[in-house]
Amino acid sequence: MLATMEIVDVLDRAEGIGQMILQSETMKTYEEAKHRLEQNEEAQKLISNFIKLKDQYEEVQRFGRYHPDYSKITKEVRTVKREMDMHEAVSTYKRAETELQALLDDVSAILAEEVSPSIKVPRDGAVFKDKGCGCGSGGSCGCAS
Repeated sequence: MLATMEIVDVLDRAEGIGQMILQSETMKTYEEAKHRLEQNEEAQKLISNFIKLKDQYEEVQRFGRYHPDYSKITKEVRTVKREMDMHEAVSTYKRAETELQALLDDVSAILAEEVSPSIKVPRDGAVFKDKGCGCGSGGSCGCAS
C-alpha cells in the first residue's frame, strides 16, 4: 500500500510540473505563435503548397535521379520550403516550438539526472543522446579506457 501512495504522490507532483509548464511564458508564447500561424492565410497557403510538393518529391525519390522530374521537383521543394520557412508567422512558430521543446528537454534531463546520471534522456530533438555511461566506453565514467 505504501508503494502505491508513493507512486500517486510522484505522479501528482509530475502533474503539478505539467501545470507549471502550461502556465509558463514559454507555453503562452508557443500558443500565441501557433494561433497566429493558423490564422495567417498566406502562411497556410505556403504550408499547403509545400505539403503538396513534398508528396511529389517523395514520389520522385522512389526513382531517384532516374525520374524525369528529379531535378525540377528537388529544386522546387527547396525553394518552396525556404519561402515557407522565411515567412514571419512560420519562423516565429518554429522558434517558439524550439524554446518549448528545450524547456521540456531540460525538465526531463533534470528528473533523469536526479534519479541516475546514466539514464538516457531526450535531448535536442534526438530520441536519446547518450551522456556516457558506466564504462561501456561512452565516456563520462572517468575510467580512462
